[in-house]
Amino acid sequence: MRSYILSMSKQYTVDYISSPEVSFLKSLVGRVGRKTKLVLRFLDEGLVEPSTNQTYGSILKNLSSIKTFASGILVPKHYIWPVTADNYLQPSTSVVDDAHKAGLEIYAADFANDFALSYNYSYDPLAEYLGFIDNGAFCVDGLLTDFPITPLEAIGCFSNLNNTKADHGAPLVISHNGASGDYPDCTDLAYQKAVQDGADVIDCDVQVTKDGIPICMSSIDLMDVTTVASSQFASQAGVISDIKAVAGVYTFNLTWEDIANNLKPMISNPFGQISLSRNPRNRNAGKFMRLSDFLAFAKGKKLSGIMITVEHASFMAEKLGFGVVDAVIKAVDDSGYSKQSAQKVMIQSTNSSTLVKFKQLAKYNLVYKIDEVVKDAAPSSLADIKKFADAASVSIKSVYPESSNFLINQTNPLVKSLQSAGLPVYVYLLMNEFFSQPYDFFSDATSQINALVHKGGEGGGVDGLITDFPGTAHRYKLNSCRNMGDKTPYYMLPPQRGGLVGVIQDKAALPPAMAPEPVLTVSDVAEPPLPPVSNTTAPAPSHAPVEVSVSIPITAAVLVLCASLLI
Repeated sequence: MRSYILSMSKQYTVDYISSPEVSFLKSLVGRVGRKTKLVLRFLDEGLVEPSTNQTYGSILKNLSSIKTFASGILVPKHYIWPVTADNYLQPSTSVVDDAHKAGLEIYAADFANDFALSYNYSYDPLAEYLGFIDNGAFCVDGLLTDFPITPLEAIGCFSNLNNTKADHGAPLVISHNGASGDYPDCTDLAYQKAVQDGADVIDCDVQVTKDGIPICMSSIDLMDVTTVASSQFASQAGVISDIKAVAGVYTFNLTWEDIANNLKPMISNPFGQISLSRNPRNRNAGKFMRLSDFLAFAKGKKLSGIMITVEHASFMAEKLGFGVVDAVIKAVDDSGYSKQSAQKVMIQSTNSSTLVKFKQLAKYNLVYKIDEVVKDAAPSSLADIKKFADAASVSIKSVYPESSNFLINQTNPLVKSLQSAGLPVYVYLLMNEFFSQPYDFFSDATSQINALVHKGGEGGGVDGLITDFPGTAHRYKLNSCRNMGDKTPYYMLPPQRGGLVGVIQDKAALPPAMAPEPVLTVSDVAEPPLPPVSNTTAPAPSHAPVEVSVSIPITAAVLVLCASLLI
């Protein structure tokens, strides 16, 4: 190996040579170019380095001895930021400062975007890299990674930002159930975190309780988002076919006091089946909030607005005798929002009839949520939407069509059609977990955001981002590489649609061809008016045995490429 390395160094420019063996590096001293840096690679602390018969942990305590044969050290990232057994960060060590004091450069290793990160990083690999180069205390000299695009972003565009800066310009950052990637949906802690992380708009999905109180809850079925399955109310589970085909315990089955005093929130885990759980230390943290609590909390915060999502309005009117549109308007008026202009009130719904009713009764900013994947909207449907909505929200897959998690070579005109009709476009739903992103974004939520926002070319050109992790989207708005035009770094350009699938040579491995997405038509949009509020009570569910399943985490085996870049 030594003779091969020496031969190669004479034919090519070699910047770095790393090895975990002290004797091997010593044998190269004076035999390679003066500009070639020799780097001792540390393995786990308890392993023994064979030529010295010392553990790597022991060698780390005598860094001055390394300076005699190497110019730097390469250490696993946990040498710098150790983690607890349950995968939370511990205080950083002094190894970076110790290396620099010994005259050594220090590089951090073992970075991969598609591994589970410490929960402190909220599944955001860019945040992890910044923790090693922009933390106000120390900075490593290099990063060894399977995904070079992300540290390039960190170094070139996201270092030394003022993350406390308020910026309510485009793209609008809209929370999804608060910062629901870090805390249970629609709780006080999720909303506090969303505001702290720089959301422009925080949201409330309105449901109704048995005693007619509008509350913020991401699902009408308490089985989805609370501990009701293990409570005394589990026996109330039943099927209401107007809502879903499986048994549930619904918000309108319980009073506000029942919910607030007897249940705990439960964090959403969209990828829990592959052991990508969200913030387990706070899986049941936070307090539920009524709509009135939400409005009182949001008022006076540094927000450009609030978004209230209303679904099941027809069901509530007909089957519960509850006028949710009137209740929302009353709560907004009672909170004083109608007498201020600092924060706009946005109402979102998948039902045109609900938005038509709001338009008749109040002056809010109305957002029509297109809840199916479509490639475009017919002119007649655009004209219809314009009658009752001021903006539209669309699925990510309508902006970037994909097959088997690969982007396909197709550009849908939906966003441009909506914008041409005067409708700003908000895209949903953004998540940080790498399983939520097509491979073309290299398991990097920031890369996906950049593509969705980018105007022209391969970019999505959307006006807003609806996200479980508003901090990631807010930080994107502050990056120093925006609006650079032709000087934009290549790593901040959107990927070519279909580019990654185009390098697959084995035809058997190609993702299947997708059927064309439909075009949104008037028949998809038009609905009969909301029914009048009936004099009735909540329907009795047809009871059925409820099976409460416990998901057992499994270890996801991920094949990664060899580390390819040392910055």
